[in-house]
Amino acid sequence: MAAGGFCKLPNGTVVVALNLPSPAADAPAGVRVLVHAQNRARALTRLRNLGLRAVYLRGNTAPPSPDEVTAVLHHPDGLIWRTTPTPDPLTVELWHPIKALLTRT
Repeated sequence: MAAGGFCKLPNGTVVVALNLPSPAADAPAGVRVLVHAQNRARALTRLRNLGLRAVYLRGNTAPPSPDEVTAVLHHPDGLIWRTTPTPDPLTVELWHPIKALLTRT
């Protein structure tokens, strides 16, 4: 089960954030996926249609931060990811389109 959360925007849409285990066997960190959709069910359906079949959202333990919401709203696909942040504040990874994650596996 993946940790994650959601936030509802003023226009009625939602941003769902999920922490998933890394798809690569040699990668130490997981990935954080952000999805912008009309509701939570549609957000999870978008991920399942891409091949991430066992993705569920239980609770709201790790909702997206305001910076993450801004990032996903400004992306044309509304579906982005990056590796789980490390405690080192000097290491900042940019967000990637979901197609970059799916071609890596």
